[in-house]
Amino acid sequence: MAVVAARATRLPIYSSFAKEGNLSDLFAKGEAISTLFNVMGIGAGIGLSSTVCSTTQGKLIIGPLLSAVHIWGVVQEMRATPINTLNPQRTAMVVADFIKSGKVSSPAELRYREDLLFPNRLIEEAGSVKVGQPFRRVLSPRLVEELRSTFPNEKFLLTQKSDKAYMVLEQSATGEDALRGWLVAAFASEMERSGAGPRDTVLNDAYQKMESVFPMFVSEVKSRGWYTGQFLDGNHSRIAYAKSE
Repeated sequence: MAVVAARATRLPIYSSFAKEGNLSDLFAKGEAISTLFNVMGIGAGIGLSSTVCSTTQGKLIIGPLLSAVHIWGVVQEMRATPINTLNPQRTAMVVADFIKSGKVSSPAELRYREDLLFPNRLIEEAGSVKVGQPFRRVLSPRLVEELRSTFPNEKFLLTQKSDKAYMVLEQSATGEDALRGWLVAAFASEMERSGAGPRDTVLNDAYQKMESVFPMFVSEVKSRGWYTGQFLDGNHSRIAYAKSE
């Protein structure tokens, strides 16, 4: 199970290290190292099974210990890998840093700040956005029409409920679309905290503010090494509009 899971996710990790099309070199060397340590692991396992792990007590001690070391190693590997694709947590962190300091963090700067255990935690400075929720739980048909007029020609719908913002993405939405929605949510949250007015007015004002800063923002995002052509939202709970005749 561990080998299958590793092989299914290894290529994107290798891709994050690729420079100037040398992915094949990285993959070959990575697989060689993996094979070497697999052989060493099998040898160590055979040695342990005939010595320390020959008793039940030994198995109960060594098994959890090696599992803990394995998990620790995987966590360190994930933290050391600067993955440049946008997911909800990375997008929220990029937007939060931009709102607080006016600067965009690079994948290398964010890798040690990612929460691997609770990746869905909300970040208040980025608008406390929840994305990928079932559509019927978030929006009513009447609200959809209202939001489509508020965000014309956008591939996201955004509504605020209590202290959270719920965003629904259109089927073809990319990382740029997600960044636009997150910026609107962050600006709206900031305006609401300052008492800028009713929620409808705040959303409109936040959208206008996003439009004014987005060209500069997305240019900086790309220059810092982020790939904005795709957005990894996990469950793919997105909206599709019927085409008009």
